Amino acid sequence: MTIGPRYAGVNAVLAVVRDGRSLTSALPGCLEGLAGSDRSLAQALTYGVVRHRRRLEAIADNLLAKPLRSRDRDIYVALLMGLYQLSSATTPDHAAVSETAEVARSLRKSWAVGLLNGTLRRFQRERDQRLADVDRAAAVRWSLPDWLLQSWQRDWPDQWPALAEAANTQAPMTLRLNRRLISAADYAARLAAAGHSAHDLQGLPDALTLDEPVSVDELPGFADGEVSVQDGAAQYAAALVAPQPGDRVLDACAAPGGKTDHLHALCPDAAITALDNDGARLASVRANLERLGGRASLVVGDAGEPSQWWDGRLFDRILLDAPCSATGVIRRHPDIKWLRRESDIASLAAAQRRLLAALWPLLAAGGRMIYATCSVMRAENEDVVADLAGLRGDAIPEPPELGVGLALGVGHQILTGNGGMDGFYYACLRKT
Repeated sequence: MTIGPRYAGVNAVLAVVRDGRSLTSALPGCLEGLAGSDRSLAQALTYGVVRHRRRLEAIADNLLAKPLRSRDRDIYVALLMGLYQLSSATTPDHAAVSETAEVARSLRKSWAVGLLNGTLRRFQRERDQRLADVDRAAAVRWSLPDWLLQSWQRDWPDQWPALAEAANTQAPMTLRLNRRLISAADYAARLAAAGHSAHDLQGLPDALTLDEPVSVDELPGFADGEVSVQDGAAQYAAALVAPQPGDRVLDACAAPGGKTDHLHALCPDAAITALDNDGARLASVRANLERLGGRASLVVGDAGEPSQWWDGRLFDRILLDAPCSATGVIRRHPDIKWLRRESDIASLAAAQRRLLAALWPLLAAGGRMIYATCSVMRAENEDVVADLAGLRGDAIPEPPELGVGLALGVGHQILTGNGGMDGFYYACLRKT
């Protein structure tokens, strides 16, 4: 049987909504056998359906005379895919209807061809009213779980609509230039010569954002280590650490290694230790460093249990890029909306407090710790760092001054979409 892009997309969406798998793990297997434009279409449709899932389900449930049986969940997902194409994608309407209906044959459910065809054509006729009906509820309009939207409304009473909107957009592709090898200006010229346009990010001298994403294989000098893919918000981390020659620097929870290399690029004479509790993920740090020409000592260990790995010598700088809810990168990983649970936030915050408490004694007097997450939840960010500062008399907050986002009492929050960046939180603590 020929595997078409819509059939592959249905299976990938099912892996998320039925099996609880992430898109990162599910997509590669579902896209096997597809190449070129078919592969790109399948990926775009999959991400689109997962991103707008709640809104699409509301439309589908209103259109269907009765719910489909649980064993026909694949047909239901095919319907969502057709509705996505008719409501949000650039697919011509006739192709969205006919090609989606034909997916039923690939699923060996020919009886559903007429159902899909008729339901999609009805939506086509009633599109404006159907969308207006479901969009009255904010959580449905922005396709968010109730608990997540309520958290954003509580944390960001003035900014939540823009945050919700940004979370449903496609993230840009931002590059970090390897300053050891090439400047941003020179690389921009190389991109232009290759037919790709890009623009600077204010305050980030090594960053370029492509006007249109491309495969990394199309990036000049990628294999030679001249460039890596790293969102602008993540590029603030190394600059805030500000390593100096001779400093001992700990990059805790280092995988996949982008920040580790950036630290070395900023100060090749600093002694950097990259720590991660997962040996396989630490291997990706090694591979990144080898491609980019960076240097660091790699250590497998739990940052919350220094007795397992620490040699007793204090660090001058510590970067803790803490495990978090990743709610700041939902636009890149829309499955987070459906895989994350409200109860996860308290569990993650407890783990973050544990890491901070364990690493703080490893920092030398006068040293600096940078706490970072890709979360937009106050419970994981400002609340966690404020607690440490309140408990430790030797922890002095030095709120970072970034050119984008919101200055808070202790740290600084970049909300998803600010300056075109991902959502990130940063706090700086100096040890007296």
